[in-house]
Amino acid sequence: MRAQKGCLSLMRSEAGIEPIASFLEQKPLYYKEIDHERVHKAYALLKPHIDHPKTVHIVGTNGKGSTGRIMAYLAWRQGSRSEEVGGRSYSVGHYSSPHILKFNERIWLDGEDASDVVLEAAHQKLFPLLGEAMADALSYFEYTTLLALVVFEKCDLVVLEAGLGGEFDATNVCDKVLSVFTPIGIDHQAFLGESIEEIAATKLRSMGPKALLAPQPYGEVVEIAERIAKDVGATLVVAHRDNRGFNVEGTHKGYPYGLEEIAKEKGWPGYLVENAMVALKALDILEIPYNIDDLQTLELFGRFYPFRKNVRIDVGHNPLAAEAIVKSMEPETVLIYNSLDDKDYEAVLRILKSKVKQVEIIPIASQRATTIEAIEAALENVGLAYSMFKGDIDSQEHYLVFGSFYTVEAFLKRVKG
Repeated sequence: MRAQKGCLSLMRSEAGIEPIASFLEQKPLYYKEIDHERVHKAYALLKPHIDHPKTVHIVGTNGKGSTGRIMAYLAWRQGSRSEEVGGRSYSVGHYSSPHILKFNERIWLDGEDASDVVLEAAHQKLFPLLGEAMADALSYFEYTTLLALVVFEKCDLVVLEAGLGGEFDATNVCDKVLSVFTPIGIDHQAFLGESIEEIAATKLRSMGPKALLAPQPYGEVVEIAERIAKDVGATLVVAHRDNRGFNVEGTHKGYPYGLEEIAKEKGWPGYLVENAMVALKALDILEIPYNIDDLQTLELFGRFYPFRKNVRIDVGHNPLAAEAIVKSMEPETVLIYNSLDDKDYEAVLRILKSKVKQVEIIPIASQRATTIEAIEAALENVGLAYSMFKGDIDSQEHYLVFGSFYTVEAFLKRVKG
């Protein structure tokens, strides 16, 4: 698991509660089996003691992080602008996972990652409310989800990003005013099911009273969403993609004025433009005002992000992400790559092959990492030249760092070093 030291406070409180850094270090990040009732019992202990802001739940396979951050950022900036002219401020929180370099990235509050002080204060409030036995029993993700709810209790709007599921995800414990479903694909089969129908149903059964479905790569997902919405009495808005752009409920909406220009200036690939459209539609449904020009100051670190002029970094890791990103890659790109062992890395490499000159394998620090030998075997099957990443960046080459949060983390630490 990732060490938290250096990111969070290590000072013991007067009540003798272990500081959050060392407390989280003792929790494993991954479990073969999860008790789905446990987090609901924990939330029942917490619920009477905190406020509960308007909450948006974002569920899907790809695009959750960028869609959620665009929503949160635009809503917060509009509120900040109101405050500047004497109006009321508008506080927004965004919970996402995993992080790239430090835990604080997971809990974003009013324009910045939550500070060590804020996180420690939330931990000191949460731990005694749960009690030692429950706090210790909760998984890493379950505890940090409840921690985020404590941090965000005074917000006007909270955007909660699900982990790997939907119906049984820890983020699904609280009421939501809107469920946003980003593209759903094949991933995490061990937890969610082997078929797209099983995976989609698991995610879509988290649907709240209002829901927005992003354009989907599988038509079956739309059918399942419509059936579940009917069963639970939810109002479902379905977005589609066609040769004219982005459509909602069969009505062509086109791109809002300025979005294409901003996306071009920022070098956004098509998938980020689509995620932005989903975020804007979600804000429209919630009747939250925004100024699209605020996207000019938004940085989506790790999402086809221009780390250097000739280096893009992207935390995508599955075939669906590869299909989204290959369209925007430069020809003859050097791919800096590695993968977790539960991903279809050979399929990813086949999808990216048309734009890849060669692959440089970078070791990653995760108990879920596949072996170098397995990556090499996949590269040979696909027919791509490869070597180990030595830390050098040639100014004459184009690079894409891709394969997971861990791959990007390993690259950033190696380059900084």
